[in-house]
Amino acid sequence: MAASSKKYGTGIAAVVVIGLLGWGLYAAFQPVHQPIQGQLEAQETNVSSKVPGRVGKIHVALGAQVAQGQLLFELDSPEVRAKMTQAKAAQDAAGAVNQKAQAGARPEEVTAAKFNWERAQTGAGIAKLTYQRAEAMFKEGVIAQQKRDEAQAQWRAAEQLAQAARAQYDMAQRGARPEDKLAAEAQTRQVGGVVAETEAALAETQIKAPTAGEVAKLSIQTGELAPQGFPVVTLVDLSDIWAVVSVREDEFKPFAVGTVHEGFIPALKARAQFKATYVAALPAFATWRAARPGGTDLRTFEIRLRPTTAVAGMRPGMTVVFEH
Repeated sequence: MAASSKKYGTGIAAVVVIGLLGWGLYAAFQPVHQPIQGQLEAQETNVSSKVPGRVGKIHVALGAQVAQGQLLFELDSPEVRAKMTQAKAAQDAAGAVNQKAQAGARPEEVTAAKFNWERAQTGAGIAKLTYQRAEAMFKEGVIAQQKRDEAQAQWRAAEQLAQAARAQYDMAQRGARPEDKLAAEAQTRQVGGVVAETEAALAETQIKAPTAGEVAKLSIQTGELAPQGFPVVTLVDLSDIWAVVSVREDEFKPFAVGTVHEGFIPALKARAQFKATYVAALPAFATWRAARPGGTDLRTFEIRLRPTTAVAGMRPGMTVVFEH
């Protein structure tokens, strides 16, 4: 009886050992889900100028917190100042021409034109009387026809001179033509546009922060030339931060948009909840190629996850580990 019990116990032990070995072999051949490691990133804004110039002064330092609209740096641009001087002078000249066109002739010019017309009219009257006398003397045979014709020509010339003087007087009274007035007004507006453009360029030498943030980079120092569009200051918005992970498509399903994951941030020794908000396929270079013929190539996807609640101390570049 004792021998039977011993054999029974040995059999049970053998079955248990075999079961454990089988489970161990099964577990050994199961795929291991490694944690997925990502990195924190934040919204960056490169601040540059629309006009080239030499950096005159930088008003911020690395790591400084700036508010929207705060002055970051100044450019010294003699070329822009010279253009402003030219534009202002052109504006003054155009304004004077426009005022002259709108005001018309000066009172003294109108009076002078009137006197010229009256003098010409008087001369035309005398020339007419002279012609009438010559005509009478010609009919009586006292003078030759040529003398009569000369007196007639002088009378007509005097009449035309009087008409021209009257036209000058009328024009002086009316002032500039409507077309000239419109042209003068248009020229004033045109020069005003040049001045506004130059003022905008001058304002671009005072570069202000387009958004609030932390100064993450200063690419140029005082005294150096800043080309047009060159990012002199880089701002990072720590309130707009997210984690980026790269996931192979056979492991993508748990990270679909809208899913929430717990991430561990080693630098802070803290855990936080992250929500997947963006998915995009990475270029072909990130595709996992099958090792054997007939295998399936797998694409890699970039996934952005934003923290569901603010976590103090999070900064771009920190590592985030996600279990899945």
